[in-house]
Amino acid sequence: MSAEAGGREQFLADLAASNPTITQAVLTAAAEISREAFLPVSGARPYAPGPVPINCGETMPDAATAIRLVDALDLSPEHRVLEIGTGSGFVTALIAKLALHVTSLERFRRLVAGAEAALQRCKITNITLVHADGLEGYGEGAPYDRIIVHSAYPSAPRIFLDQMNQQSCLICAIGAGGDAQTLVRLKKVGSRFEREDLSTVHYQPIGSNVAKVL
Repeated sequence: MSAEAGGREQFLADLAASNPTITQAVLTAAAEISREAFLPVSGARPYAPGPVPINCGETMPDAATAIRLVDALDLSPEHRVLEIGTGSGFVTALIAKLALHVTSLERFRRLVAGAEAALQRCKITNITLVHADGLEGYGEGAPYDRIIVHSAYPSAPRIFLDQMNQQSCLICAIGAGGDAQTLVRLKKVGSRFEREDLSTVHYQPIGSNVAKVL
C-alpha cells in the first residue's frame, strides 16, 4: 500500500466516524481517487485541513470539505451535473464517480488544462470540461439534475431555473463578497426555489468572462 493510500484510508475512517451522515457511496468514491493527482505541488499533504493554493490565485477545498460538498448533492448514477468552477478537478472527479456525466466550467485555461491532465491520470472520462465563466450556466448540456457553484451570488441565482429538471437542486453560496456567506441547497419546485441553509463559508463572488491571460 502506498503512503497516500494508507493516509487516505485512515482519513476516510476518521471522517466517517466524525460525520456519520456521509453516505457509503461517497466514501467509496473518495477511496477510489488519488487526491495527490490533483495537488499542484508533488509531495503536498493531500488530507491536511484547510484550503490548498492552486494556480491562477485560486484554492481547492480540503478533502473533508470537498467530500461533504459532494455528499450534500445527494447524487444518483443517472444524474447529469453542472459544476461552475472546476479548479483542481478533485470535486469534479468525486462527482463523476457518482453521477452519469459532469459538465464542468472554468474561467482559467491553465486550470482547465491541469484538471484535464489529472482526470486523465485517474482514468475518469464521463466529464466535459469547458473554458467559460458559467455566470449564466451552460444551456448546451441542460437540463441538469444537480448544479454546484464554487462561488457566491448576492441572491438566489434564478437564471439556473430553466436549466434544471424538476426536483433537481443547486448548491452555491449566497452573500456579499468579502464577508461570510451561507452555503445553501436550492431545490427547484415548479418555477421557484426552496432554500435549505447548510453552513457558513467564505467564497469569492461569481466571476464574469474568461481570464484573458491565464
